[in-house]
Amino acid sequence: MIDDIAGLRRVLLETRTIAVVGLSANWNRPSYFAAKYMLEHGYTIIPVNPAYEEVLGQKCYPSLREVPVRIDMVDVFRKPEDVPPLVDEAIAIGARTLWLQLGVIHEEAARKAEAAGLQVVMDRCVKIEHARLFGGLNWAGVNTGVISARKPPLPPSPATGESE
Repeated sequence: MIDDIAGLRRVLLETRTIAVVGLSANWNRPSYFAAKYMLEHGYTIIPVNPAYEEVLGQKCYPSLREVPVRIDMVDVFRKPEDVPPLVDEAIAIGARTLWLQLGVIHEEAARKAEAAGLQVVMDRCVKIEHARLFGGLNWAGVNTGVISARKPPLPPSPATGESE
């Protein structure tokens, strides 16, 4: 399992094509936000969701097996119980990495993927890790100084006109 900075950086540098399983066309869903970010940072995004024809201007496929191009990473936005069959598909199509998003934890499926030669990242967000490792945190308003833990200066006292 990859869980260190060097390993995460290597995976993201070696990856060009990401199949996002469970990608929603709803703009306020985490899968949409993460896929849009990765698309805007030079990755090819392939939506995998039988509910849609297209997401983010990209043709959507009902399953990994129906994607006609080579996939480097399978990024999973599904419930943990949905992961085992996705691991079988990822192995069958020759994906290099299985990335399970935040909250998607399935130890047995991860072991199976690793045994088949896939790199596995579990319980991490690809967008957050990319931003953290490659300097994109301010893309979404983080690190802009708009939100701060510092207390703002107190306004002048109406009685004295001086700050308290």
